[in-house]
Parts: sequence; C-alpha cells; structure tokens
Amino acid sequence: MDSDLPIFAVLPDLLGALRERTGAVLVAPPGAGKTTAVAPALIGESWCEGQIILTSPRRVAARASAERMAEMLGEKPGETVGYLTRLDSRTSAKTRILVMTEAIFVNRILDDPELGGVCAVLFDEAHERHLDSDLGLALALETRAVLREDLRVVVMSATIDGARFARLLGPETPVIESAGRAHPLRIEWLGSRPDQRIDESVAAAILTAWREEDGDILAFLPGVGEIERVRERLEARLPGVPILPLHGQVEPAAQRLAIRRDGDGRRRIVLATAIAETSLTLDGVSVVVDSGLSRRAEYDRAAGTTHLVTERASQAASAQRAGRAARQGPGVAYRLWEEGGHKGRPPYDPPEMAVADLSPLVLKAAQWGSPPESLPFLDPAPEASLAAARGRLAALGALDGDDRLTEIGRKLAQLPLDPRGSAMVLFGAHFEQAERAARLALLLQERKLGGPSEDLAARLDRWNADRSSRAEASRKLAKGWAVQAAKLVDPEGARDVPLGAILAAGSPEFVAKRRDASGEAWLAGSGRGYVLDPASPLARSEFLVIGDAQGRAKGARITAALPLERSEAEEWLVDAIESRSTIAWSEGRVVARLERRLGAIRLASVPDPAPDVGKVRDLLRDAALAQIDALLPADLLARARFTGIDALEPGTLRKNAELWLDPLLENRRDLEIPRAALIEALLGLLDWDARQRLDRLAPRDFASPAGTSHAIDYTGDDAPSVEVRAQALFGLDRHPMVGDTPLLLKLTSPAGRPVQATRDLPGFWRGSWADVRKDMKGRYPKHRWPEEPWAEKPSLKTKNAFQRSQ
Repeated sequence: MDSDLPIFAVLPDLLGALRERTGAVLVAPPGAGKTTAVAPALIGESWCEGQIILTSPRRVAARASAERMAEMLGEKPGETVGYLTRLDSRTSAKTRILVMTEAIFVNRILDDPELGGVCAVLFDEAHERHLDSDLGLALALETRAVLREDLRVVVMSATIDGARFARLLGPETPVIESAGRAHPLRIEWLGSRPDQRIDESVAAAILTAWREEDGDILAFLPGVGEIERVRERLEARLPGVPILPLHGQVEPAAQRLAIRRDGDGRRRIVLATAIAETSLTLDGVSVVVDSGLSRRAEYDRAAGTTHLVTERASQAASAQRAGRAARQGPGVAYRLWEEGGHKGRPPYDPPEMAVADLSPLVLKAAQWGSPPESLPFLDPAPEASLAAARGRLAALGALDGDDRLTEIGRKLAQLPLDPRGSAMVLFGAHFEQAERAARLALLLQERKLGGPSEDLAARLDRWNADRSSRAEASRKLAKGWAVQAAKLVDPEGARDVPLGAILAAGSPEFVAKRRDASGEAWLAGSGRGYVLDPASPLARSEFLVIGDAQGRAKGARITAALPLERSEAEEWLVDAIESRSTIAWSEGRVVARLERRLGAIRLASVPDPAPDVGKVRDLLRDAALAQIDALLPADLLARARFTGIDALEPGTLRKNAELWLDPLLENRRDLEIPRAALIEALLGLLDWDARQRLDRLAPRDFASPAGTSHAIDYTGDDAPSVEVRAQALFGLDRHPMVGDTPLLLKLTSPAGRPVQATRDLPGFWRGSWADVRKDMKGRYPKHRWPEEPWAEKPSLKTKNAFQRSQ
C-alpha cells in the first residue's frame, strides 16, 4: 500500500476517534486515498471483529475500489475484500471488507435492521447525495440509535459540508480533514462555443491537448450519445490510439481497460460520464477535458415520468473532475467555459431528495416502519413529492388509508426493484410469467440493454438473443427477481400474458390512446399528453403502454413503450377500467352518457337514458348561476332594487338558488325556462307586503292620459323612464311621479323617433314645446300640434280623425 498517500497522516486521528465514538466525518480531497485506505485500516481495530461495509455510488466505482484494495493486499477480489453490485459480485466467507452500491445496502439493512456481523458502515462520496445514500445513512443512524450502539458510521467525501454531516451523526462527532496530494494542477479556460455542438468542441479540445500535453486524457461528457459521437470524430483523426468509453453500460472488462494504463504503453483517451468524477483513480491520466455539462435524472410530478436533464456541472463537480488530472503527478484541466462565469455555477449538485421520484423511498420507509418525515435526513423530503409518491403507491394498493404497508405493499417491498417494477414482476408471477416480467422490468432500468429502440418488445428480443457477459448477467439478475416473486404469490395458472399488460400492471396510468392519424399525439390515462415519432412502428397502434418518456410534462417524448390491443386492455386491465355515468354541460345543454374509462381515456360512450336526477339538477344550477345576469329578468330585479327589496338582490338570489331555481329545473336538460315561470318563481320569494310595496312604489307600466300603457324602464342610468308619444300626454299639466321620483318622459314623434326627454312636463309645455311644435308641424302636418297642449284632449289620432270623433 502506498504509505505516502495523504490519508495516512490523519488515519491515526480517525482510528482514535472511532475507538472512543461511534461516528466520524472524513473530508479528504480527490487522490488522498480515503476510498482504499480507510477500510483496511479498520480491520485491525479491537472493536472491529465483524465485516466492514463500504458503500459506493456506482457499480464501476464499487468494483474498481474492491479490486484495488484486494490488489494492495496481494489477493483477488472475493477474499478479504469483496464487492456486491446488481450485475456482478465477488464475495466469500473470508470477506471482511464488502464494497456495495448504495441501493444494495438499503436492501441489506431493510432485510436485517441489526446488521448482524457488521461492525462499521462507511458511506463513500456522500456529497453526491443520492436518494439511496441519504436513505441508507438515515437507516444506519436509526439502527445505531436503537439496536446497535456499537455500530460505527463514517461519512466520507471530498467536497461535503463536514459540519452539517457531523451534526446529523450526533453531538461531538469529529470532522477529520485530510490534505490532498500536492501535485500542481493547471487550469486552461478554453471558453464556450455556442455555434458548435458540444461533441465538436470536446473533440477539438482533446486534439489540442493531445498535441500540447503529455499523458493520458480523460474527457467528461454528459452522456453516452455524446461519448459515441466524440469517439467517431477522434478515431478518424487519431488512428491506432486507444479511445475508451467509460460509463455504466460498458462491460466490466472494458471498464477495467479504461481505468488501467495501456498494456503496450500507449497514450490513451478515456471518454467518461460523471461516473469517473469520484472514487476512481484512472491510472496514467494527467489531462482532463471537461465539457462543463452534467446529465441527471429529474422527476416531473406533473407528467409522472423521470426525464434526463442536461445542466451546467456544479463547482464541486468541476473540482472533482479537474482533480482527476493531478492524482499521480502534475496535471492540467481544460475547461470549455469562461473563467469569469465559473462562480455563477451552482456550488453543489442538488440532492436527489429534491428532484427524484420518492415512491421507492416512501415504500422503503413504510417497510422500515417510520414515515420519511421522521427519519434523520440531511435535507427533508419535499412535502409535495411525498404526497405524490404516496398517491402512486396507494394506486398500486401498496399503502392503506393511514399510509401503512398493505399485504401487497409488503410483497412489493420484498423485491429489490422500484415499486413499479415490483408490481410488474408480481403480476407476471400470478400467471407463471415472473421471469418474462422481470426481464421487462430490468429493461426499464437498463436503458441501453437490448439496443436503442422505443419498442420494448424489440429490445427484449435482442437482449434474449444477446450472448455477451453483460446480457447473461442481466438475465441471471432477472431470474433471481422472478424466483423471489414466485415465492410471494399463489399462481392462478400459466397464461400467455401480453407484454403490454405486464407493463401496465406497474403503472396503469401510462396506458395511452392515439389521438391523431399520424400516431404522433397520445393521451395517457393520467390525463397527460405525450408525443411519439410518427415513423416509429408503434405509431400505428391504437393503444400503447408507456415505459419511459423524456421531456417536460407538456409533450414528453415516448422513448419506451409496448403496444396493447383494445381487447387485451379490456381483458387484463379490468380492475383499472371504470364504468360510470357522466354528465357535462355542452352547447347549452346537459349531456348525459354512460362511459367506460381507463383513467382519462374513454373506451366507450353511449347516451344515458336515466342519469342521476340530482346530478343533472346540480349541473344545471351551476350553469345557471354562471350566467345568472343573463338568466334573471333584469326589469323585475331593477324594480326591486328601486324599491329597496333585498330578497331579489342577485347575491341573495345566488345564495337561495336551491329554493327558487331548483323547482324550475325539474325534468329539464337546458336553461330555456319560460320567462313567466321565472318571474313567478322570483315573486314567490316575496311576502304579501313586499309585493304590494313593489307594485305601489315601482309600477310596471305608465298609463297615459290617452289610455295607452307603456312599460317603465328601471334598468338604465336614467331610470325610471318611459317612452311615450307627445300626443298621448295632451291635457296633462302635472308631471307623473314614481314614488318620490319624477318619471323621465322620453317623448317621441308619431313615427316613434325621439323628440325630447323631460322630468318637468309643465315646464316643457311652456318652454321648448314651441320649437318642437314648429318642427313637428312641418314633419307631420296631419297631426295636431296645439300651442297649449296642456289644455287639449289627449289622443293619438290625426287631426281629421280627432275632429270626427269629437
């Protein structure tokens, strides 16, 4: 073992702290040696008689760390040092140090809360704040507090806030800090090129570094697609140079090639995702090219899907990446952004707790017996995310009304998958299709297994035919899940279950129906819209079950799905299909239909001849109240307002709608209520005194001296007013009143055209009438236009007709 590693300077402090206490925080920069030196140093301690578990954020790092420690001990992995990942493991009865991924540790402690035979748990690279890391640490702290006071818990990282973790671990928890190796590191700021694709910029930077620098080159890119494009560019420019990808989908043997020096002494170029940021030391690397981008999973609560987002790498991640270049000697880091913009990057990546789907966490917490709100997390889980997760688990039948595990939930929790995958495998096990279901569940987690295609059936066929070691290991893993699931159910008998039905068992809300002829637009049972490439072979299907989608809630793109026939949906999703009567307000009518629905998807719809009378009435009432101003007789309400009768105020009528409106809506489907019935219903709200007052103080009509009747308008700004021909008022020398208010007389000509309006009829007769008379005589010579109309008999007749009548 390299005793020159900086970690050895602080190991005595760490060992001394753990002799006296059960917790410590170790902060050590990249290259200090913490990952490979701490666990072996603990084996010889008197309190450490059992096994040490070292958690690692990634499979590649877990395997590489274990292999490095075994090599330093002169052994092979699986002896003193072993590892345990989902697709690969090396362990034996001799294993004292067991490196495992964070997810496997969570399952281990849930199965055995006492952690029998374990003396210490080391959480490496805790700064990455994965969901399983935070949960595993919380459960380990509860185990230490309640069941195992002797259990040592150590949090290790290069960039964490040590004081925060120390407070979480308990009072007087020491924070021990190690120096890093003092190899010089030069930063070259190349700046960004918005006019170039990122793979073009990275390839150009690598070629520059290849010419200007010595040593192997490690380049960080956001994802597998960018890695492949950069590799194609470099292979054309640098023939014969080993250009090695390093990401989670690379076979273990190829990963080892990327980590170690070239056997023939050649310079190498390693193209990596964020997988190489921590834990790993890539032998021979002295140059880092950093794209400055990270890709991470983010859960969209609105869409119900987890999508990949590409963002600027944080300052902490950038420091980790650059540190890879100076682990074994002087190094240089080429950064593809401006130095002036570096401080504008986020200090740290957000914890997964803040952005992930919390359904697995809620299920595991329920299995543990504690709500997530009570567990010791560094950052609390968002309430909205917890509520959404509980809703999804309740839909699977995993939680009861008190958020406790149901029998189904206990079975789901016993499988080492997320709740959706567990539900699929259990469903398949009921029909002796557990292994087929388990392979489908694994395809959803291993995105590139079976090749690139949105058709999961095609991917499954290719995987089944694949004879690579990775494919074989994956099939072995799926078979293990199937065996576990088969033990949890009483099978109903072997049946050929459609793959789409198996996928829908885990998330029936993701069954989707085609919305257009091209197959581009889809509506899911959740009510969300999705899009599919019209060129996809799946685009011709009437129904799909969506396995994965990328993008935001509005128009997320389907990236994995299976077709489902209507008959298959009717047969296999019977528990998710709901028959119900629906009523809706459409084009001025209540439309009642009998529907069969799968969430938001309507499978069938026919008219409902006998809908719920109360629901129809309630909908009609709501529609009426939404347009109450247009429905109510404005003239009656204006009369009531004029007389101060509150019972007919619009606000009062809204409150009392059930009293006067509901009887009018009986046996109706529309709001074409006869006006007379509406007025009678409103007047029925008034007692005898109020009706008398209304008729007395606000009469509906004005009777002219000529014997004609004219409706009084109480609705206008000039109310009360009445429109009447001037001749009808002859002989009247006193202005008519409505209560104490002068009635506005809107005088018209014999043709009904406005002449003048007045609230002082005597004054009008003796004033401006002379001008009006002169104008009217010229326009209507056959009618009477006397000089003193107040002294004339009223009549609408022409002069000749009036004279004959006299």
